[in-house]
Amino acid sequence: MNDSAVVDVVIDRELGHLEISFDDGFVCRLPLDFVRQACPCAACRGQRDAGRDAWEPRAGAPALTVNAAEFAGAWGLSIRWNDGHDTGIYPWASLRRWAEHP
Repeated sequence: MNDSAVVDVVIDRELGHLEISFDDGFVCRLPLDFVRQACPCAACRGQRDAGRDAWEPRAGAPALTVNAAEFAGAWGLSIRWNDGHDTGIYPWASLRRWAEHP
């Protein structure tokens, strides 16, 4: 596991991605829809474990975006999505792993 610290987080709502910079120079950029689909909360994990998508775009619904985000201690990011979902805390290690091994 990589012990690099996060030095910057940018949510680009216009381009639809989350960008995280680590102190070792690694920068990960992940599409917001991927991040939403990969939500690590119990409800979303349960959906995926049952073979269903944790989230999917709905016809006529506003485009997915982030309403707010904040650090969850030193180990992750808490995101409040515009679809009302806000229970997932994304560990930095998972976000980095997803970017390193898409």
